[in-house]
Formats: sequence, C-alpha cells, structure tokens
Amino acid sequence: MIDLHSHLLPGVDDGSRTVNQSVRVLRTFVAKGITDVACTPHLLASTIAGGWPPAYEAAWDQLTAKVPDGIRIHRGAEVMLDRPIPPAAAERKVTLAGSRYLLVEFNRMVPAEIVARALTEVCRTGLVPVLAHPERYSSSSVETVRAWRDLGTVIQVDATTMTLPRSRGERARDFVRAGLADILAADNHGDERTIATALDWLGEHDGADQATLLLDTNPRAILDDLSIYEVDPLPMKRTVWRFVRRLFETE
Repeated sequence: MIDLHSHLLPGVDDGSRTVNQSVRVLRTFVAKGITDVACTPHLLASTIAGGWPPAYEAAWDQLTAKVPDGIRIHRGAEVMLDRPIPPAAAERKVTLAGSRYLLVEFNRMVPAEIVARALTEVCRTGLVPVLAHPERYSSSSVETVRAWRDLGTVIQVDATTMTLPRSRGERARDFVRAGLADILAADNHGDERTIATALDWLGEHDGADQATLLLDTNPRAILDDLSIYEVDPLPMKRTVWRFVRRLFETE
C-alpha cells in the first residue's frame, strides 16, 4: 500500500514533532504493509515559488537518515490554495515526488465555486490537482465532487474518516461508493492513523478491486507520473444509502 498524504516531516507543521516520533509511525506503517509514504507538510500557495523552506530541507535530511527498512519516503507538500496558484508551480518543486500531481487543500467553509475556479487554475499550469479530503468541505457533495473531478482533479479521501459515524464520514463513504475517490490516504500527523483502516470497510462492501486501485495502483501511478485508473463504484446493496439514492434518481 502507498500513502501520499502525511505530516511526518518532523517539527515543521502541526504533524510529527520529532524524528523519533516519525520513525515510530513509519515502523507501524511497515507492519501494516505500507511500502511508500509521501511527506506533505503544509505550505501556502503564496510561498511555493521557492520550493521547500530551509527548515523543511533540514528536517528531510534528518528523517531520511533514519528511515526504517521496508518503506520509502517521498517529497511533496499539502498546498493551501489561499490565492491563485503562481506560474512557478509548474516547476514541480513541491509536487508529489516531482510528478505533475500537486496535493491541494482549502478552508473548510470554502464555497464550491471557489474550489472549482482554483482547481481550474492549477490545471492551467500543466499540473494535476490532487484534492485532499473533500469530505471536510461544507460545500462538498456527490454532485460537487463529481464536478470538481470532471475538471481533471484527482480526489483523495481520508481512509480514517470513512469509519466516522456521521457527517464527514458519511460524505467520505458516499464518495467511495459512487466511484469518485481516486486514492485514499491517512493524513497522519504523527499519530495512529493509517490507510489500512479502510481495508476492512472495503472488504465488507465487496470492494477488493477498489481497494487495490485506491491504495496501490493509483498512488503508484502518481509517484511514477503516469495516468491513474478509473475506480468503479462499489457494488450496490439494499441499504439505506441505496434507498435514498433511488428516491433522488426518480424525482
């Protein structure tokens, strides 16, 4: 399995505080079957022209010297689109493993129209936006996420959010059920979160093929700067979700 969203670069943002803390998490990942993880510290769009700040570079050097066997780490960033993406983003200084794919996020209360406009601007630079945890945004729904995806956006749902009982958890599960999630990630902040959390849920919903695409095939394609694969919706069952969906479809 491959996780492309984590805050394990020690001491640079609200994630892991020390190298030892990051190493403990990486060892847990290895035990769970995770072979690759991207370190994606927070950055503002207004600051990415120069790439990683010197403090990030120093933290990277410290962490790479102690990465445990069985896992590889990759560079990246989670870019808050606080303003229009600068043309310098096309230089791929903060993209995922130097690929065309750029992990981006927004304020939780952002209107859907602002998200669509910003994602379009990223695409115009020649990059592919990877939208982090859309289930967190108050304006997100199956319809809005489908529209954002149609712009050329890759959708990254948080694996651990899928197990939450209400609100964000319901949205995350709806996106996966509808085939709108392209990859899953844990958004680990030096804690216990791992993408392995989603395996049981996907297995219970006949999603073995989807799990392979979401947790391995598509993340690997991103690291290799290749096109990702379509993920089919989960098989439909007679659940409350299906009943509600039918009501909307027949109106």
